[in-house]
Amino acid sequence: MTEPQGLGADRALSAAPALKALGDPVRLRLLSEVAARPGGEACVCDVSSPFDLSQPTISHHLKVLRDAGLVTSERRGTWVYYRVNTAVLQQVSGLLAGLAAVEGEPRPCEDPQ
Repeated sequence: MTEPQGLGADRALSAAPALKALGDPVRLRLLSEVAARPGGEACVCDVSSPFDLSQPTISHHLKVLRDAGLVTSERRGTWVYYRVNTAVLQQVSGLLAGLAAVEGEPRPCEDPQ
């Protein structure tokens, strides 16, 4: 029987930007605001009102979410619309679910003697 393996280096490297982006409370809330809109899409003007932050700060946080692949964006006239990237969120969700799937009972470390 083979010993179960943890997360591989490649998967950890690819998941880290999304997890890092989600580690900021403002970005987590912004993603939640976009996801809560019909179709998982919202204009930047719609999601910025719950925050006591300047427009450039909101735009910075949305850019970080976009760079991490958590949202996509599209300019329509003078406004930018953001859409949740469900594929990336499902990948992150799957990764976390895998980490939470603990099997068996804990066992003590073997005594090296």
